[in-house]
Amino acid sequence: MAQLPHLTMSATLGDQAYTAIREAIVSGVLERGQKVTERGLAESLGISATPVREALRRLEQDRLVERTGPRSVRIAKFAEEELREFTMIGDTLRALAARLAAEKSTAAQRREMSAVLDEADRLRGAARECEPGSEEERKLIEEILAHMRRFHALVDEASGNSTLLQMLHMVDAFGADERRSSVLSEVSGARRAAVDERYGQHRAIYDAIASGAGERAAALMIAHSRSSSDSLITARFAD
Repeated sequence: MAQLPHLTMSATLGDQAYTAIREAIVSGVLERGQKVTERGLAESLGISATPVREALRRLEQDRLVERTGPRSVRIAKFAEEELREFTMIGDTLRALAARLAAEKSTAAQRREMSAVLDEADRLRGAARECEPGSEEERKLIEEILAHMRRFHALVDEASGNSTLLQMLHMVDAFGADERRSSVLSEVSGARRAAVDERYGQHRAIYDAIASGAGERAAALMIAHSRSSSDSLITARFAD
């Protein structure tokens, strides 16, 4: 099994175990359908089995793991229809976050969103100077996509709704690794055109938020999210 980062002893070791295992699932370190044991996870994390058991109970409630035995679980693997439902929920929630951000974001939050997009734009310029298909271009594109993910996080935070953030935290775990992979795959062919299109979508969403146009921000966000979700589903179930 893949090595997970060792944890330090603290009063919230169960929370740390939950966060570490969840991140390993979301990032793809623990693969969909993989069977793991409490003991194996505890050894990988460098802790006892008790906090791991607590973490797995929470992850079962999140539907990220499925119990296969008294001390073992399987990382949840979803059928196409289930994943479509999860992404539909996520798209709708993200559109709501954009509308609320247009209504409630502070000037400081909007400045941070703009700064993230400005940096992504700078990286786009650097990517244009690279040899097409080169490793340098690929790394720059990954940086640009990371900035765009950061933009989404800032929009979510600017919604100012803790319940919405909690719900997004849950649905984002379903297909997060596949979403990143599908986006990278999508831009790997016509790299610059695809990146430019995604950047333009994010900039348009920001402009709507900055001008307080909540309905427009929501419409732009759901169109962008659905496009990304469709690419995810297509890539996941292509065979």
